[in-house]
Amino acid sequence: MSEVYVDWALAKRTARRWVSDGPTTTPTEAAEVVAELRDAAHRALQPVADTARLDATAGAATPVYVVDRAGWIDVNVESMSALLTPVVEVLTARRKAGPRARAIGARITGTETGALLGFVASKVLGQFDLAPEGQPSLLLVAPNIVAAERQLEVDPSDFRLWVCLHEETHRVQFTAVPWLREHLIDRVRTLAVDMVPRPEMLQDRLQEVAKALPGILKEGSGGLTDLIGSPEQRDELANVTAIMSLLEGHADVVMDDVGPQIVPSVAQIRRKFDARRKGTVGPDRIIRRLLGLEAKMRQYRDGAAFCRAVQDKVGVDGFNAVWAGPENLPSADEIYAPAAWVERVHG
Repeated sequence: MSEVYVDWALAKRTARRWVSDGPTTTPTEAAEVVAELRDAAHRALQPVADTARLDATAGAATPVYVVDRAGWIDVNVESMSALLTPVVEVLTARRKAGPRARAIGARITGTETGALLGFVASKVLGQFDLAPEGQPSLLLVAPNIVAAERQLEVDPSDFRLWVCLHEETHRVQFTAVPWLREHLIDRVRTLAVDMVPRPEMLQDRLQEVAKALPGILKEGSGGLTDLIGSPEQRDELANVTAIMSLLEGHADVVMDDVGPQIVPSVAQIRRKFDARRKGTVGPDRIIRRLLGLEAKMRQYRDGAAFCRAVQDKVGVDGFNAVWAGPENLPSADEIYAPAAWVERVHG
């Protein structure tokens, strides 16, 4: 039986306490939002697949769930627990602390994890859940979508469909490319295991965290991921980040290509949404930097620039060579040098 190093039940309870229910709606309004989001997801799938020139068959069979913030937390606690199972096995093999110390540590990490999930749960609009040990699914977080459309003062129906264009692209990516999900899960797990410090190194790592914290809060940092120690770990993280940049950038490119066809007010939505991405201030921005969420915003930009540049040179079908196998994914260097990727893959 595996040792408990994160109290996942406590993480779930903490996250639920941390987050509010979201904007006020009547039961009728809430039911209408749920119904419209489900319909928007259905309407978005085929145009996204056609534009990306990927097969939507498997995607159509993957569940779509419209959830509240608590529902999003529950799904992500389960996925994080499954994703980190190999890390727990390594920690168990290296354990030195007694049962009491491990129990206290599990509660601390459970509380910290819950607080982070509680913060993100109020921000995320949608997500394709990879579900490392379960059924992948598309999640649409209804209260956050409603909060965003009200804040931006945009047409609700258009905005809901526009959000679905991005999230449906992820559903198509991971279902039309059979190897992609397991490849990404394996890469993240391997990196996470490699990052686990040995007990004798833990004190040194904590001191490094304390020294590096001011730099992490500066603009342009990668958040807590900047604390990764060895050059090999930093290189692997950069390559995994390049994959995430590809996926996020491709989703943005596809939604921008499809948007004008089916979302009447797409230009206004994109303009206001981009301004919202840049406009975070105060404590919220500090937390975003710590979590690396500002770095994630750069992934959209860098990945979209890569996809556009490649498609301009070799077309959508030429770009789709990226899905042929893991060896065709762009490296950390190539995501900033699309011509180098074209040269390597297309010769």
